[in-house]
Amino acid sequence: MTVTVPVVAIVGRPNVGKSSLFNWLAGRRIAIVDPTAGVTRDRIATLVPIHSHYIELVDTGGIGIADVDNLTEQIERQIALAIEQAQVILFVVDGRAGILGLDEEVAERLRHVPKPILCVVNKCDTEALDPQAAEFYKLGFDDVVCVSAQQDRNRAKLLCLLQERLETETSEMPAPPVLKLAIVGRRNTGKSTFINCLAQSERVIVSEVPGTTRDSIDVRFERDGLTFLAIDTAGVRKKKSLQNDIEFYSLVRAERSIRRADVVLLFLDATQRISKVDKQLAEYILEQHKPAIFVVNKWDRMTPLPTSKMGNYIRATFPSLDFVPIAFITAKSGKNVHAVLNLAQHLHKQASARVSTSDLNRVLRQALEATPPPLRQNRRPKLYYATQAGTNPPTIVLFTNGPELFDHTYQRYLLKTIRDRLHFNDVPIRLYLRRRQRPDQAAQEETIVPSAKEPDRAEKRRKSEVWKDI
Repeated sequence: MTVTVPVVAIVGRPNVGKSSLFNWLAGRRIAIVDPTAGVTRDRIATLVPIHSHYIELVDTGGIGIADVDNLTEQIERQIALAIEQAQVILFVVDGRAGILGLDEEVAERLRHVPKPILCVVNKCDTEALDPQAAEFYKLGFDDVVCVSAQQDRNRAKLLCLLQERLETETSEMPAPPVLKLAIVGRRNTGKSTFINCLAQSERVIVSEVPGTTRDSIDVRFERDGLTFLAIDTAGVRKKKSLQNDIEFYSLVRAERSIRRADVVLLFLDATQRISKVDKQLAEYILEQHKPAIFVVNKWDRMTPLPTSKMGNYIRATFPSLDFVPIAFITAKSGKNVHAVLNLAQHLHKQASARVSTSDLNRVLRQALEATPPPLRQNRRPKLYYATQAGTNPPTIVLFTNGPELFDHTYQRYLLKTIRDRLHFNDVPIRLYLRRRQRPDQAAQEETIVPSAKEPDRAEKRRKSEVWKDI
């Protein structure tokens, strides 16, 4: 059963502290906070508990902002959608600055909205500033509350007033999403268009202007009775090309989105060559052991080029990610968009799977018999047994006579064998090597140097003894 969560929208002119208030009520840093006017463009939403109830809190851009990238119309459209969907509106003003002309314009716009409106006077850092807030009654709203997001003043009072004005309530937490998708990539690769196609609504701003998206935006949507969470991220640039703090914060949030996602979609523009930024993102995804999909967008512009040619180019560029599947889509028309979602669900299922210890050791035994590990430091590497310690990602622990005896090349060989034979075909695996302490370890770890006169016999003996302790 779908749980209806009341929506609370935060609106106001630029630079009154809407994003600070949003983060304060949410209890964590979600929206970018910066003195620059017009930082927030899209609707940013999160679930916030109020006692035993939950609300969906929505941050919006500043009303009346003249956007430097000529996105004012799109920003206003997002604000209008937030007001339309909200059950309660928080009209935020600046207690230190007093009433400005733009505040009056916003108030005039909200007077025609038939919904409960709370006038929130922000930046009242001390009680001495509260009397000055009385002038905001001139705007025509009965409910005025003084708060300070920076100094953590009157949060409980604001939440109580908010709860009193909610017509619909829910006493349970909405169902958690079955899958969290992070959509990452360079600028202008079509990430926001893809999100809107999944959500089947104008959820985030789409523009040809590079850097339109700045925050990481959580978009909840449903398909086939299941709830999903798509995380739209800002387009990533080279660190040396970051022009200001806003772009730096966008990069940090994009990396955080990768860490908290179940599956990462790395968007590539079919019309552009793979860049250093794409490689850095792929490397970060690999470091975090996240299941991923290379999503080649704008493929309609490349037809009739065969997909195999582009696939070979991607495989050659990312040799360490040869297990990552590749999808070709056109987000603008919706072609193959839902197929990517189905593939992401399949990857999440793989990453959540467990294998029995017996099957794991059987596969590793076969791998060592087929290609025994080479001698290291004049010692024979031994693997006693292995077990799966966790999922998401699948985590395998190998107990050996010395982790340093298994070089990275041989570890990659073992990982490839596990991936191919144990149905972890398309997901990364985290591998840990541990030294097993045994009473008779000294005897088992005796250094063996094969005789030059009997290489075949020594090699045969080495192969037969690799798994004798399993």
